[in-house]
Amino acid sequence: MKITVKVPATSANLGPGFDALGLALKLYNESVIESSSYFSISVKGEGSDKPHVKTNNTFVTIFYDIYKKLTGRRDNFRFSFYNSIPFSRGLGSSSAVITGAIAAAYKMADFQVNKEHILNQTLVYESHPDNITPAVYGGFISAVIHEGKIIKIKKEIPSNIKAVVVIPNTAMSTERSRAALPKEYKMKDVVFNLSHAALLSSAFMSENWDMLKTASQDAVHENIRMKALSELFEVRRIAYEEGALLSALSGSGSSFLNLVYEKHAPKLLNALKSSFKEFKVIELDIDNDGFSILES
Repeated sequence: MKITVKVPATSANLGPGFDALGLALKLYNESVIESSSYFSISVKGEGSDKPHVKTNNTFVTIFYDIYKKLTGRRDNFRFSFYNSIPFSRGLGSSSAVITGAIAAAYKMADFQVNKEHILNQTLVYESHPDNITPAVYGGFISAVIHEGKIIKIKKEIPSNIKAVVVIPNTAMSTERSRAALPKEYKMKDVVFNLSHAALLSSAFMSENWDMLKTASQDAVHENIRMKALSELFEVRRIAYEEGALLSALSGSGSSFLNLVYEKHAPKLLNALKSSFKEFKVIELDIDNDGFSILES
């Protein structure tokens, strides 16, 4: 048996929606798992130059954790990873690994389960639903954890909305980035984020794209995290000058997500490429489907 699991990159928070809002992007990690007489791992793309990705592979660990619980066995498989999602750049590489591993384990164990079941299995490995949920379902997601389950609302994004993503060559650890945030907040900042996150969700759901700039303002985490890479403030300034609808730190960074009308995407892409030659700048479509599995 041979399967290919394809999981999209994700961008979380989108400004004020801390740990609650996320979006899936058409940038993928593909994992090929094949029954074999021996165990092996190969990695191409992102992570191929990091020995620990092979020797201490999180995907394989989670896969066997689930597979053994389902079957009682630890069979041999050949794992081939083709990674396009950069590590530690705020684009959901960890969520892609977790989602892909769980989905693959159920498939290889011949258990038919729906996406909701797989989504809730991710909570064993990831306690924040903002990246995991769009990785599973795609689109724009508003999600919370309620009574041990992820409750979500999804909105598919039309094809005339594009993402222009700035990916610095500097990694940012989510753990260290989160540790830098205050342990307590002023009420006015909390109210600011609650009101803006509510407006942002409404803007996505109603397709009021021109409202995104106002709605995506944040008072809780972005400025603190962006100080670790001050160029990101300039990314946002240029993005809005060149027609971006939303310009927000992607997850904990260091990548920056810019949403834009399709007709303005080339201009925005060129402006950011010209201004940040040392960074990677790419245009992406929004993924509305989430992970997929192909059996061959």
